[in-house]
Amino acid sequence: MKQAVSRTAMVVALWRARESQRSVASRLFEDDLAQGFLDRRFRVALRVSRAPVVGSLVPWSLIDGHWTGSRGTVAVRTRYIDDALTAALRRGVEQVVILGAGFDSRAYRIPGIGRTRVFEVDHPMTQVEKKSAVARRLGSLPPHVEFVPIDFSRQTLDGAMPAAGFRATARTFFICEGVTHYLSEPDVDTLFRSVARSAAAGSEMVFTYIHRTILDGSATFSGASQTLATVGRSGEPYTFGFDPVGLSEYLAARDLALIEDVGADEYRARYLAPRGRGQEPPPSFSEPRSYGSPCRRV
Repeated sequence: MKQAVSRTAMVVALWRARESQRSVASRLFEDDLAQGFLDRRFRVALRVSRAPVVGSLVPWSLIDGHWTGSRGTVAVRTRYIDDALTAALRRGVEQVVILGAGFDSRAYRIPGIGRTRVFEVDHPMTQVEKKSAVARRLGSLPPHVEFVPIDFSRQTLDGAMPAAGFRATARTFFICEGVTHYLSEPDVDTLFRSVARSAAAGSEMVFTYIHRTILDGSATFSGASQTLATVGRSGEPYTFGFDPVGLSEYLAARDLALIEDVGADEYRARYLAPRGRGQEPPPSFSEPRSYGSPCRRV
């Protein structure tokens, strides 16, 4: 793949592919498409990761950075969002919008999602590679998925979606995973207000975020400094974070209500401990409550 594609999107695909290689009893999810999104270098890293002993040490050195913290974060947040989406589908949600979709494969692997209209919203360069990889793996692009090219710094969600067939009167589940980290504060504000304006009553949104104090240096989290340096070198630095204390108030001002805000301790208890993985390092800089915040329109 061309390196015009987001490097962090490919790292996320690598960690999902790595998690999917675990035994059925220990893995948090299975993503059969993740490996198909990797370029040659990342495929080598994945193969090496299967090797005994050295497999747990080598992959992140091969991809030129200290991404070990993000590995745990990606695994638990993927499972969390999978569960939230599955529950929404059972409740009869009519549309799913995946913001900054990257190499997210939920539109193709979550049971029952083929009966729901899915909109993948992302930068056009990444979408070209995404569509090519999905078509290779599945034989063709599924008819229930609509790709919507957008630049969040120049376009608004409610401005771009109607032309793609989005129905403002339909209950919708919005996914915003690993997106707010890379936007400016005004762009995050615009995005959240656009979701609220676009969402019908009963709609929900799940989004991930980093703790604001990581960016201003007022708090220390395990793995944060290495990850900040790595994303900076990759040309995709973190630019925005939330303070969990003020999150509910922030959302309320944008016509959204906080349902749940989940952090490392809850992730470990809910997903890792039942699979005998309770001693694994916590998700990267997730203390307290850094990831997994579903909201709904008031």
